[in-house]
Amino acid sequence: MSPTSNQFGDVPTAEWLTAVEAAQYLKVKVRTLLLWVRQGKVKAFALSGTKRRVWRFRHIDLDAALLESPVLPSIPLSVRSERGIS
Repeated sequence: MSPTSNQFGDVPTAEWLTAVEAAQYLKVKVRTLLLWVRQGKVKAFALSGTKRRVWRFRHIDLDAALLESPVLPSIPLSVRSERGIS
């Protein structure tokens, strides 16, 4: 087998991250990451056979989530109200 394939053929192997590792990778808190999972912003995989939900993440999915929704610049708001200007 080559280093980029596994027993299933040409499917590339992925480095799986725990929720803590994925949050560190994204530089956010674990609570924020799990909120993004519930909102569908980040793709995650739930492990079966556990009482609590245990999540695993892939680097490529985390990178895709970051690149998917860029922050757009907004028009700065003025502190002065429109009515006060004469």
